[in-house]
Amino acid sequence: MARDPFLDAAVAEARRGLAEGGIPIGSVLVKDGKVLGGGHNRRVQEGDPVTHAEIDCLRRTGRIGSYRGTTLYSTLMPCALCAGAVVQFGIKKVVAGESRTFPGEAAWMRERGVEVVDLDDGECAAMMRDFIAKNPKLWDEDIGR
Repeated sequence: MARDPFLDAAVAEARRGLAEGGIPIGSVLVKDGKVLGGGHNRRVQEGDPVTHAEIDCLRRTGRIGSYRGTTLYSTLMPCALCAGAVVQFGIKKVVAGESRTFPGEAAWMRERGVEVVDLDDGECAAMMRDFIAKNPKLWDEDIGR
């Protein structure tokens, strides 16, 4: 079975982040079968604690008026910060590559009417497991431990 091409786009963003020396989490915003914009975790690169992948994706997409009909893809289940942005802007569907390495806020988003799909993708999980093993202190900082 072929993998979702929008997940592939999010994975490409995650790889860009890793190549830049950052945390390999990527995200894309999709509407009507087209990627509107993408981003990746840039906390390390920009020295900005809130530049998570989903936030970077929304910033780089720019103002689109209404988020009705959009789907946010992320290689990792969104954290509280990013889940808050999803709910704030009325994004009604989130597709996460995985939640094995970090459970995120799937239940919280669902309680607020967001459809959450966890693809449990092995490549996404392996990329995060490898990064966490090599960079435990940076990972703990990223998730607020």
